[in-house]
Amino acid sequence: MKKSALAWAALGALWFGGVAAGLGWLASYASRPGEAGRAPATWPEASAIPRESGRPMLLLFLHPRCSCSRASVAELAELLARAADRPATRVLFLRPDGVAPGWEQSELWRDAQRLPAASVLRDDGGAEAKRFGALTSGQTLLYGADGRLLFAGGLTASRGHRGESVGRDSLLALLDHASPPATATPVFGCELFGRDDEGRPDATRDSCCDAK
Repeated sequence: MKKSALAWAALGALWFGGVAAGLGWLASYASRPGEAGRAPATWPEASAIPRESGRPMLLLFLHPRCSCSRASVAELAELLARAADRPATRVLFLRPDGVAPGWEQSELWRDAQRLPAASVLRDDGGAEAKRFGALTSGQTLLYGADGRLLFAGGLTASRGHRGESVGRDSLLALLDHASPPATATPVFGCELFGRDDEGRPDATRDSCCDAK
């Protein structure tokens, strides 16, 4: 075989290997969940979010610049359309300390505003996210009418994935007063908070992969 042919063959092998490695990284990234938070077992008294008496409450915590969380909003819309007992729904968008006015009002915010019967709220400094133990964009919590935690997890099966998931099926079952497949699932999305020098969540630092 001529040297030029060998060179092209070697380049082709390198290119193929690079593509395969890139696809493998993307697949791994999409299927890697975010950090699991620890939601309180009962509705925290310190929360500034009023709890509606006699109704289940669903909370969705989002980073406004997390593009993979669009799937979470889409799945929430599907959930609300199909739920037998529609919960009082609050979508909370992180607003880190020190950002410009209106920073949180992204396209994702506008998507959430179109959800049926859901209130979109600004979470200054991530105060509510911290109270409810949310660390990853897409964290969904369902509290029963009695204020007890029924579900904590994500609405999607991977980052940006739309369609059937254990999380969505579990919430639908709970809202239909049936036994759910699970009461906790992984959350797929960007970190809500950056980290300080000691690795603790820090609302002044933004670590979202899509933050500008």
